[in-house]
Amino acid sequence: MRVALFVTCVNDALYPRTGVAVVRLLERLGVEVDFPAAQGCCGQPQYNTGYRHEAQPLLRRTAGAFAGYAYVVTPSGSCAAMIREHYPRMGRRAQAEGQGGALTALAEDLAPRVYELTEFLVDVLGVIDVGAYFPHRVTYHPSCHGLRGLGLGDRPRRLLAAVGGLELVELPGAEECCGFGGTFAVKNPDVSAAMGTDKIDNAAGTGASVLCGADNSCLAHLDGILRRTGSTGAPLRALHLAEILAATEEEPLR
Repeated sequence: MRVALFVTCVNDALYPRTGVAVVRLLERLGVEVDFPAAQGCCGQPQYNTGYRHEAQPLLRRTAGAFAGYAYVVTPSGSCAAMIREHYPRMGRRAQAEGQGGALTALAEDLAPRVYELTEFLVDVLGVIDVGAYFPHRVTYHPSCHGLRGLGLGDRPRRLLAAVGGLELVELPGAEECCGFGGTFAVKNPDVSAAMGTDKIDNAAGTGASVLCGADNSCLAHLDGILRRTGSTGAPLRALHLAEILAATEEEPLR
C-alpha cells in the first residue's frame, strides 16, 4: 500500500520528529510513504480567523499536492478536520458566490481520502498492536478536533493500551478543551492559559511522566505552560502519540 504523508506546517516547522516517527511507524507496518513536496499550509489559521477567501488558494494547492493518492495520512486531527469538514463548506460558499463549482469538486474529491493517523491505523490497516514498546506511565489528552470533529473515539487509547511496557492512566477532565483552539489562544490568552493550566494540573495528578496527544498544536500549548510556569513540579513532558507508536525495544524513543 502506498500513501501520502501530509505532515502539516506545524510539524514541519516545529516538530519534525513527529513526521519522521509517522514514516518509521508506517514503513514498519509495510506501508510505502510518499512526501509530496508541493504541500504546505492547509489554510486553517486563515479560515479560523475569518479570511475564507485567502484560504481558497491553499485549498487548491493542497488538493493538487495530493491528487492521485488513495490515502492521505496526517498526524494532526485539526488539519484533517479542516480538510474534511471545512474544505467542502468553502467550496459550497464559493459556488454560492458565483465562483463556479471547481473548488467544490476539488474539496469533495480530497476530503474522503484524508485520514488522521489513528483512523488510518485502526480503520484502514486494521491494526491495534503496532509492535511498539514504551515503558512509561502515560496519560492521553484527546484534542477537540479529533474528539468532536473527527469522532476518533477510543482509537488512540486502544493503540496506546497495546504498546508494550506502557501503563495508560485516565486523565481527569479528559474531554475538556486544553485552551489552545488555534487563534483562540491569541485572542483570549488569559482564558487559554487558565484552561491549559487546569489540563496540566490534571495530568500531573495522574503521576504520569508523559502527557500524550495526537495533535502537536495542542501539545505545544500545554508544553509551553509546563516550561513557563513549572506549576506542577512533576517530571511531565508532552509527546505526540506517533512518537510513542514508532518506538520499539530495538529503537527506543530518545
